[in-house]
Amino acid sequence: MSKLSKEIKEVTSSRVACDGGTGGHPRIWLQIPDAQGWVECPYCDCKYVLKNNVQKGA
Repeated sequence: MSKLSKEIKEVTSSRVACDGGTGGHPRIWLQIPDAQGWVECPYCDCKYVLKNNVQKGA
């Protein structure tokens, strides 16, 4: 099975939940590291990028 192209979502919180959307997988919570500014879901490879000027953990 081939993977679809990675989805990139811009978020306003450093803590995000991912459930795979239409692909579906167990809901997991991801923490965006301050130094990196992004995190990738280990199940679906969706990339969550933290917008500039947001409150951490909001």
